[in-house]
Amino acid sequence: MLVVPDKKALLVKSRNPDKILNVLPNAKSITVKGVPLVAVPHRINETRLLRNLGYDAPAPIRTYYDWPGRFKPFQAQKEAAAFLSMHTRAFNLSELGTGKSLASLWAYDYLRSIGLLNKALVISPLSTLERTWADELFNHFPHLTFGVLHGPKKKRIAMLNEDYDVYIVNHDGVGIIEPHLKTRTDIDLVIVDEIAQCARNAGTTKWKMINSVVNRHKKPRSCWGMSGTPTPNAPTDAWAQCKLLVPDQVPPYFGRFKATVMRQITQFKWLPKHDATETVRKIMQPAVRFTRDECLDLPPIMFETRAVPLTKEQNKAYKEMLSRLRTAADNGEITAVNEAVKMGKLVQIACGVVYADDGSEVTIPSTPRIDETINIIQAAEGKVIVFVPYVSSVKMLADELRNHFSVEVIHGSVKKSERDRIFSEFQKTKDPKVLVAQPAAMSHGLTLTAASTIVWYSCITSNEVFEQANGRINRPGQKMNNFIILLEGTPVESRIYARLRKKQKMQGALLDEVKANQQSLLS
Repeated sequence: MLVVPDKKALLVKSRNPDKILNVLPNAKSITVKGVPLVAVPHRINETRLLRNLGYDAPAPIRTYYDWPGRFKPFQAQKEAAAFLSMHTRAFNLSELGTGKSLASLWAYDYLRSIGLLNKALVISPLSTLERTWADELFNHFPHLTFGVLHGPKKKRIAMLNEDYDVYIVNHDGVGIIEPHLKTRTDIDLVIVDEIAQCARNAGTTKWKMINSVVNRHKKPRSCWGMSGTPTPNAPTDAWAQCKLLVPDQVPPYFGRFKATVMRQITQFKWLPKHDATETVRKIMQPAVRFTRDECLDLPPIMFETRAVPLTKEQNKAYKEMLSRLRTAADNGEITAVNEAVKMGKLVQIACGVVYADDGSEVTIPSTPRIDETINIIQAAEGKVIVFVPYVSSVKMLADELRNHFSVEVIHGSVKKSERDRIFSEFQKTKDPKVLVAQPAAMSHGLTLTAASTIVWYSCITSNEVFEQANGRINRPGQKMNNFIILLEGTPVESRIYARLRKKQKMQGALLDEVKANQQSLLS
């Protein structure tokens, strides 16, 4: 197949030209140097029809698009953008840091330039409204206008009524503007960023609002869903995402899909079937996926575990808590539902601040862990991000570090405007040197390549958040070697980190620790 750019045509050599001519009225039979060919306009619709007929026709965006922006796309980004441009509904399941956001914007910009799309709605995590989507639009698409729909209801609605090319709204904010989208026939593309985060459960209000925006509209809307970790917990995570994006490809009811990918072990325990991954791959289509290794020349990530001793106060509290948990386990009080919460008590002791039963905070001396964090920051090549699981420990550690470094803090209660300021200054200015943060508050989409080192002050129990948070520094533009340092002072931290590194489920980790402790007491 030959592309003729100046004619915007494809020349197709076919044994059965009528196969094409009967389907494409704009196609013509021609002869070139005695070879019979079919000339087909090289446009989106004609290309789609050729592909349906079994011909490997290249996407027009590859030939006729200028790829605006401060830098040219990676080959994987070009391929991802080309893929999206050819599908009205599709998944981009490429790994974090591969440039999914830019690829989708290039695809949208091209389709808009040829009149196939008008306006777009981006639905993303709160943390990426400004620092990913707004920044990408500002830096690469100066010809496009955009508005970030955040703040009070009145402000969001007023901004929605403005004549922007792209509207950006957070996952939880969709419900506020959903009634006003019903009359907006000019918004014909929805991009759902981190679709696995917001569309994992079809029973939630969040999913229902997004589904209403995507599927319950007079004019069918194109929709692209993006996630580097589409099934972070179980294969069943795929059902709600497919129900949103490609509903015809999954059973109408969750129970039927669950029986397809899971097998029941006990009344309450289900495990993935041996072919569950392949089943999910087949239904989450059309999809494109690239790994970082396939498309980026990024510095390597080096993991290191640093042992930090407990203080005598921590050690005493840890043993006492473990004894209480052992009793609870013997009484059958530790279940899959509450295991993570109870395991968190041990992690809190390691962090140096414990939440008492009445909600108060009890500080336990944790000098060795604080000192080791200071040593790491002093030795780091660039800036440092310190991930701390709990707000109380975030504040405590930040206060200690401010005696030595310029420090900013991110946790769930920090307002979006403040987060945006902190992320911008961290990335673009000399200070702050250190960012102390709850990992869940900044695990998606952010580019923080000013940092070369991540310190996990203690561990979390979410594989998805762990992977996403680690990806904040290993992204395009990173020039330094990346270090991820795990501080470990208790056996339960060791068990959790081991599972996180292997992407294993956390279920049973606490009970394993309780049993191991019990055996050591008996031996």
